Amino acid sequence: MSGIKKLAGQTLWYGLPTIASRFLGYLMNMALPFFIALPEKTADLVQVYTLIPFLNVLYAYGMETAYFRFSQTHDKSKLYSTLSISLFLSTIFFSVILFWQKSNIANVVDLNNHPNYLLWMIAIIAIDNLNTLPFAKLRQENRPKRYAFARIAGIVINLSTVIFFLGFMPAFASSHPNHFLTSWYDPNLGIGYYLIGNVLGSVFTLMVLSKELGQIKFQFSFSLWKEVMRYSAPLIIVGLGGMVNDVLSRLIYRHVVDLPAMEADHELGIFANVFRLALLITIMIQAFRMAAEPFFFNQSKQEDAPKTYARVMKFFVIACCFMFLFIGLFLDVFKWVFTTLANPRWAEGLEVVPLLALGNIFLGIYYNLSVWYKLTNKNSYGAVITIVGAAITIVLNIALIPKLHYAGAALATFCCYLFMMISSYMLGQKHYPIPYAVKKLTAYIVLVVLIYLAHIGLNWIVKDQLWFSVSTGLVMLVLFTRFVLKVEARELVKMPILGRFIKKKM
Repeated sequence: MSGIKKLAGQTLWYGLPTIASRFLGYLMNMALPFFIALPEKTADLVQVYTLIPFLNVLYAYGMETAYFRFSQTHDKSKLYSTLSISLFLSTIFFSVILFWQKSNIANVVDLNNHPNYLLWMIAIIAIDNLNTLPFAKLRQENRPKRYAFARIAGIVINLSTVIFFLGFMPAFASSHPNHFLTSWYDPNLGIGYYLIGNVLGSVFTLMVLSKELGQIKFQFSFSLWKEVMRYSAPLIIVGLGGMVNDVLSRLIYRHVVDLPAMEADHELGIFANVFRLALLITIMIQAFRMAAEPFFFNQSKQEDAPKTYARVMKFFVIACCFMFLFIGLFLDVFKWVFTTLANPRWAEGLEVVPLLALGNIFLGIYYNLSVWYKLTNKNSYGAVITIVGAAITIVLNIALIPKLHYAGAALATFCCYLFMMISSYMLGQKHYPIPYAVKKLTAYIVLVVLIYLAHIGLNWIVKDQLWFSVSTGLVMLVLFTRFVLKVEARELVKMPILGRFIKKKM
């Protein structure tokens, strides 16, 4: 249990600040409905932020995971410098190629109305890629405070820029046309200030990480680099496939849906907003991965490592179940916010959020399961799983979006992640057996889905009553909490902070 305590402590110090930094970014994205009246106006921005994850995978080509893996067996200083130099040179190369091909890219992804978006996108990707290994170094050295400060500082700069130029300046410039601040504001850029804010935030983060960047030495081990590349090459396929599964629906949505251009842009803007709600679970997953990935590698030499991984999975699934209930039981609150405080059209499509959220739980479980192929150097298995998952995503999106629209895209995501989770579990038990509590975890997931469906049923009987929806949601959430505390009391009592609370209740 000591391993779990260690991870729990790291999550408190490391995961929670990560959630805070990501939640600031999440709030900035969720603010779109309050800055932009109509969803279709955000379609081009959605396209750009759909391209960025794809290109990030190519720019980073698995160096982050490779750093964690090889820092266990190689000289860390030489490894850090070798990988940093490799990333610096490749970043320049990829950025030049993108700049050279920007016109062709604009034609392919339909960004001819905003070609400047691509220039800002290249700057964001390049700068963020230079931050990759300094952040990995902080994680590997278990320095959560500095990591969190760098992350949050960049997000704050980003968020402040967006609020200033989109929330404050339009009215200020109209009433003070001769003020010096007005000369800094271009109303024609509009939503482009999201990208400008991102660039400024990334630059500031790079400045904060200057100490880590200064630790890069001018030494490059070609033999070490080749060894790392053999390990990380399959991770490129894993990463690209993962991005296909994650963002393809938004990337191709307006190209495959059978609607006029304006209506297609509207639905894309709505679906991206719906996807952001489901990302509440993804925020938690990403924060957990920040603490868990180096933890998994560090624990791999312990005899009881498989049991530790199994316990980690159990607590992870329980946390995801709570997040699913928070989203599903209080979906009417989100609907009220969009309907009352923004444009009611932003509230469309919310019914598919729970399906997307459940799919993201499967993705989080898959990330936990993937420890087996990373520890056994069988990354090619991960690549195969991801390629098949990507094929499922492509086929189902093309087949279902024209017929089911939002629901088709959500169903494609759900089916892909369900397949990846099941196939990774089956292969993992063959090559690196871990005693996961499969029946109990399945029961938890089924239970929260049934609770959500029961909530829908009650609200169908008592229609359009927000107070009733929120009240029944709170009761159901409390009952599920009491149930988990009772079932997991022996395990939870050993956890820091939470254990003290449970002891008092017992």
